[in-house]
Amino acid sequence: MRTDSNETPGERPRAATIDPEADTALDALLGCFPRAGRVEWLGLRPAKRGRVLSVEQARALAGLGLEGDHFAARAGGGSGAGTRQVTLIQAEHLAVIGALVGQGRIAPARLRRNIVVAGINLLALKDRLFQIGEAVLEGSGLAHPCSRMEQELGPGGYNAMRGHGGLTARVIEGGLIRVGDRVRFFGKPRAGTD
Repeated sequence: MRTDSNETPGERPRAATIDPEADTALDALLGCFPRAGRVEWLGLRPAKRGRVLSVEQARALAGLGLEGDHFAARAGGGSGAGTRQVTLIQAEHLAVIGALVGQGRIAPARLRRNIVVAGINLLALKDRLFQIGEAVLEGSGLAHPCSRMEQELGPGGYNAMRGHGGLTARVIEGGLIRVGDRVRFFGKPRAGTD
């Protein structure tokens, strides 16, 4: 399914049409998004338990993660970052998590994710390819909260993040990612690719 991507902000998207290349009707629906998302914030975690650094741009390295992030460094050292090379969270969920812990909108660095995205449902990108700036990523799983959220957000922080922790991704094609870049559905992974 495709929609007209030339709509103006605030304008309702035109009716979607069936993508003739989609294998099934469900594939067509899974490939239809009302609009592109947008990168609102980027963060790097140079050390596993270290401070999160807010940056304006980051280089995604194919098969590794974000340059300067501890997941990419770990993969480069031979242990492999696997499917959790990059972590993403929806900007809309920062307010939800904050409301659940009674603190207002949570600052992104507190949640220790790499990329905050607004305007697109990240869960819809699980097991799909998507493009952010110059990079192509594959949604590889859910980014579940860790016990550190109890320390960071207070009692119940872990449960406040459940279902709102975001998405993990692998970097398929490297490139520069900047604050303000669009996040777009790119396609479904080819069978047999890893």
